[in-house]
Amino acid sequence: MELSNKVKIIIVGLFIFLGVSISPAFSATEKQDDIRKLLKVSGILDQLSYMQDSLMNNVSMMVTGPFPKVPDAFWGEFNQLVGKKQMEDLIERVIPVYEKHMSPETVKKLIAMFETPFWNEWKDKMPQISREAGLIGSEWGREYTQSKAFNEKLEGLVKKYELEKLNPASTKKN
Repeated sequence: MELSNKVKIIIVGLFIFLGVSISPAFSATEKQDDIRKLLKVSGILDQLSYMQDSLMNNVSMMVTGPFPKVPDAFWGEFNQLVGKKQMEDLIERVIPVYEKHMSPETVKKLIAMFETPFWNEWKDKMPQISREAGLIGSEWGREYTQSKAFNEKLEGLVKKYELEKLNPASTKKN
């Protein structure tokens, strides 16, 4: 009888240990699933797709600088360099940020809020607004950095900090 009581205690102890150690894993998985849903219903996944487009546009400009003539077949393969797998990797990296800063209850409340018709309209319009605002921001950045005032200020900083003396190999030779 004494042996069976020890076995019972060990078994109960194992169940308690397993219950304590496994429950957080299940709740973390549920929270991660909720965060994925939040990313979708809030429109953030669409924003990540926009980030993918911006990244590829920037890289394509780096390609066309040294290689102005590029065949269409290249661009077909180029546009597949960042696909679903890479975007899933990005999402996996983003989820822990939400886990760190949001309680499960907050995530659930945000999901409920973002599933309302008001937020659905916002979510539908947000990517286009972001694209248009991003284009305006890019145009402004290009205009400003090409302006005489900006370049005079930049040249002043280069002279003030003697960058040409610090970097003799990279100075222009006229």
